[in-house]
Amino acid sequence: MKSPGILLALTLITFCIDKCGAQEQVPSAPIRDANDNPKLDSEIVDAFNKRYGMHPGFRANHAKGIVVEGSFTPTPEAAALSKSPLFAGHTLPATVRFSDAGGMPDLHDAAPVANPHGMAIKFHLPAGVDSDIVVNSLKFFTVATPEDFRDLQLAAATSQPGASRSPQLEAFLASHPSVEKANATVSTPASFADEQYFGIDAFVFINRAGRRQPFRYIIAPGKIVHLSKEDAAKKSPNYLMDDLLQRLAKGPVTFHIKAQLAAPGDQTKDPTQAWPDDRKVVDLGTLTISKVAPDSDAVQRLLLFTPGRLTDGIEPSDDPLIPARDGSYAESFKRRSTP
Repeated sequence: MKSPGILLALTLITFCIDKCGAQEQVPSAPIRDANDNPKLDSEIVDAFNKRYGMHPGFRANHAKGIVVEGSFTPTPEAAALSKSPLFAGHTLPATVRFSDAGGMPDLHDAAPVANPHGMAIKFHLPAGVDSDIVVNSLKFFTVATPEDFRDLQLAAATSQPGASRSPQLEAFLASHPSVEKANATVSTPASFADEQYFGIDAFVFINRAGRRQPFRYIIAPGKIVHLSKEDAAKKSPNYLMDDLLQRLAKGPVTFHIKAQLAAPGDQTKDPTQAWPDDRKVVDLGTLTISKVAPDSDAVQRLLLFTPGRLTDGIEPSDDPLIPARDGSYAESFKRRSTP
């Protein structure tokens, strides 16, 4: 296994519940894996810019989003799986960003290219330490390597929106059937709060006895509601953002953070290969979202969510997309943070 992007050695003190209120956001620090390829990171961001254009101040992918605040309360079952301080039993404040896919900040929320919708969670631990989960609504990923992900964006950039697929894109899809197979798993949600999100990369829990358990995250809502093409076409351009504002004005929104556990022999390297549905799923805790962050547009420019921002008790698997995601997200962050 690769070494974690970050390991946190800390003694968790009692974390007062009154700290689970508004979070004062400071610019996030990038995470770089020792096995990262900075040149490839830059090429991935360049490919997104070629596909969607450059939009200063915005992410190269998942450019349009909204930031909300809440808290996470773990279950005892989570502590049995991992010695992570995330699961030590205390309620932790959390910052969450929901987003549309793609690099266009003015994208219609129901546009086909807005799928897969994303969810990123930043847990705030004591002493100013953070840990992240980054998931989306694909049940498994489109490609298996960072190089293929870059090349997918470059191939897609040769086709104009709404036009027939270019020969380059057709050729890429023909040689990578996992792309259309994965895209077939997503639908347009009625609400960010009524969508289920999946951790496409495998990670590894380590408990206090040293037992290692590979897993993938599932972020499950109270219910899943998807729209038909006809109903999606009737929605306003910002309906997902507006819906979340309206829901939270009436009360909190909750999700259950779960882990699908790999069985012996299940591979962890290829995110295009889902594990069988009969694999055990454990409830790790409840994420309660209470309000939209004050000045969400400004706050999200300070935030960098990276899947490799981990704690002791959670390590990355051998999936090559983890260091590439960390590195390319950091590259995008650097570019959008530079005047």
